[in-house]
Amino acid sequence: MGRERDPFRIPRAGWEVAPAAGLASFDLNGSGGPAGGGEFVAESTVGGIAVYAIYQALLSAMRTEAMRRRGEIDRATQLQTIAATVWESSKQGAVVSAALGMVLLVFPWLSLPLTLVGAVGIGKASLDLFHAFWDGLSAEQQADLSRAAFEAGVNLRRFVDGDRRPAQAA
Repeated sequence: MGRERDPFRIPRAGWEVAPAAGLASFDLNGSGGPAGGGEFVAESTVGGIAVYAIYQALLSAMRTEAMRRRGEIDRATQLQTIAATVWESSKQGAVVSAALGMVLLVFPWLSLPLTLVGAVGIGKASLDLFHAFWDGLSAEQQADLSRAAFEAGVNLRRFVDGDRRPAQAA
């Protein structure tokens, strides 16, 4: 579960957002709650699609913006890449959230464990977003941000270099 360092690879939304996608639900008809099982699964599926799409859009936008600033792609290619990755992620989100919606419909007591696992997943997703942001900065911007964080008493190296240490020891 190491950090992806290939600047040409667009990260994909994965297991880290699945629990949050399974618990997200939009009240589609304004009824205040699901009237039946079909409505619950439909509302959960739409919520899950939104979670996957938003997370994927953020990951793709940050990575492709870094590539665009370096001149590796143009704006049209960037937008096309973002749209394609969001579409693929939304399809995956629909399947995952529909399945989790059906599981929660049959076993509603699983919502508590799913919430706890979701907290871990959201933590990993936050780190992935931070890494995508960090990789998009120039070396000068990274140095300025590290210096400002150090002055504020925050050690960014723990987040940026934390997964490199085992490889350096070998």
